[in-house]
Amino acid sequence: MSENETNKMSLNSLSNKGTSKNRKRVGRGMGSGTGKTAGRGHKGQKSRTGGNVRPGFEGGQMPLQMRLPKFGFSSRKNNHLKEVNVKNINGLETVTLETLKENKIISKSVKKVKIFGTFELDSKVNVEGIKVTKGAKESIEKAGGSVKDVEPTPVLLKGVKKAERVSE
Repeated sequence: MSENETNKMSLNSLSNKGTSKNRKRVGRGMGSGTGKTAGRGHKGQKSRTGGNVRPGFEGGQMPLQMRLPKFGFSSRKNNHLKEVNVKNINGLETVTLETLKENKIISKSVKKVKIFGTFELDSKVNVEGIKVTKGAKESIEKAGGSVKDVEPTPVLLKGVKKAERVSE
């Protein structure tokens, strides 16, 4: 590169004015304009170091977040459930919870999966041990694949003692 080319003015070589401001020096004499109280006013909580009210504080009035009613909660069970679209399993031969985790379709923390949606699959897919919607089952079987149903989870009966439930 010649010396001429390096000295050329271009948009990327221009400094952008206003990108960085100089620090405002406060409390350095009355002549500066921000001396004595340093722009904080006179006395009071907000003039002291570290003195300010917490976010949401309304001076003793009942704050807005406490005036509004509580509602809802986040269920911890929902973190383990995941829905997978049929088009995401296209190309897999067998689909189990483990194969979905290996192919990074679902995260490792997922415990239960349900396949949904309708999509024309290119190759046959065998689904084992995963719940499937009617539409997804039709599209899997249309491509020549199969769906092995999940065994239903046992429903705990009311009035049955814990020891009897375990033995069954």
